[in-house]
Amino acid sequence: MNIKTYKLKRLLDLSLVFGGLLFPLLWPLWIVVIFIIPLLIWLEDRGPIFYSQNRIGKNKNIFKVYKFRTMIPDAEKVSGAVWSTKNDPRITKIGHILRKTALDEIPQLLNIIRGEMSFVGPRAERPELHNEFIKRIPEFDERLKVTPGLSGLAQISGSYDLEPGEKIKFDIEYIEKMSLFFDLKIIILSVFNSIFARWDSPEN
Repeated sequence: MNIKTYKLKRLLDLSLVFGGLLFPLLWPLWIVVIFIIPLLIWLEDRGPIFYSQNRIGKNKNIFKVYKFRTMIPDAEKVSGAVWSTKNDPRITKIGHILRKTALDEIPQLLNIIRGEMSFVGPRAERPELHNEFIKRIPEFDERLKVTPGLSGLAQISGSYDLEPGEKIKFDIEYIEKMSLFFDLKIIILSVFNSIFARWDSPEN
């Protein structure tokens, strides 16, 4: 990605974040995000509202990603770092709703403001899982050439149980085709999935 495209992509990200925050018709959504969702998460099990986790981003930079918690507290205390399954018993009742609508991802707007993420790009993977994947899929490192995204081509095109070897094909396709128009197309499809609760592949 050349410097000009990167700057335009960054401008699009910031415009969408701050435009969304200031747009009056979206204020009811922000009321839900700020007050209702945290309350529902806390009422279900009295556990933490937010969940943070290390991810590997562009040029192998490690950063901390933020989400609304969708699993039981200390979900990986015994299992360690594992991918979530479609009917994962660790997911809470409110967590299922948040994942289907991708509302659990809203706190990652902070990561976008910081420049650690973009609205569109390969999903940032956990360092320990990424290191495991590249042992059998060397090209998995290719996805670290660009800024990771809140959503991506693999998420709108694949299924929940998409294998890493299949996911990297979508990620490489995105990197090769990357443009502002392509980003806008993925963003529109992502919003559609959220509005109609059609997300089938929200990841950990």
